[in-house]
Amino acid sequence: MHGSRIAAVGHYQPAKILTNEDLAAKVDTSDEWIRSRVGIRTRHIAGPEEPVDELAAHAGGKALAAAGLAPEAIDLVLVATSTAIDRSPNMAARVAARLGVPGPAALDLNVVCAGFTHALATADHTLRAGAATRALVIGADKMSEVTDWTDRTTCVLTGDGAGAVVLEACGPGEEPGVGPVLWGSVPEMGNAVRIEGTPPRFAQEGQSVYRWATTQLPPLARAACERAGLTPADLAGVVLHQANLRIVEPLAERIGAVNAVVARDVVDSGNTSAGSIPMALSKLVERGDLRSGDPVLLFGFGGNLSYAGQVVRCP
Repeated sequence: MHGSRIAAVGHYQPAKILTNEDLAAKVDTSDEWIRSRVGIRTRHIAGPEEPVDELAAHAGGKALAAAGLAPEAIDLVLVATSTAIDRSPNMAARVAARLGVPGPAALDLNVVCAGFTHALATADHTLRAGAATRALVIGADKMSEVTDWTDRTTCVLTGDGAGAVVLEACGPGEEPGVGPVLWGSVPEMGNAVRIEGTPPRFAQEGQSVYRWATTQLPPLARAACERAGLTPADLAGVVLHQANLRIVEPLAERIGAVNAVVARDVVDSGNTSAGSIPMALSKLVERGDLRSGDPVLLFGFGGNLSYAGQVVRCP
């Protein structure tokens, strides 16, 4: 019951880049219109031969390499995704097979855009309970597969990608690197963000989501800091779900993290759902914008109008 810490991070994006100009050739939009409304310049799009588990496995493999660990060291694989097409085998089992992880517990979580922070909390609780010693926690989504590319209100938002962390149990006397989670939902408003139908398609009530995120979530994010024994001013980084820049920037400002680096990966990656937080965190660490031990607020929100946040220490 000593808690857990993030040992390493990793991320992966497909090679193909879709620009605003590319979209303007397909639907009635423009680079200026997209930037002014959602702040996105580009997004990465996976091809038909790149399934979700491949994106996830690339990110997970990078996190394992950064941790200096062999696949045999992992006994829990947890994948947050809402774009798994097949019901079985699940994404976690497929990722474990791709990476050669022998005999792990393999679970998927579908909490859409808040999926990764839910998965991280679940893995932390599992390690605290002693049911596992080291976990590979991945957020991965192929949003391009559920996007209506004729709908200019949603197709400008989405991208594909994955991020991962290696989470390991702390020993006696070690300071935990993952703070207590604050999570919840507004199920009566769940239809504000949807992936429904056959074939499944992403849709949302943009103004409802914007108002909810920018007015209701700041006090919850501050409460997640309090649970970690910190104030927002103590944070070195803030990594919110990269929904769109018009949500990320006012939400970060209202949290009050005046000394923090704020992730703005949505500009170059679009909304990658469960992939957005671990991918943005990995990039901040890779670039040296965050240092080992820095306290960072992770806060996911969106589909189901669910949310989950916790303060973590950088590897």
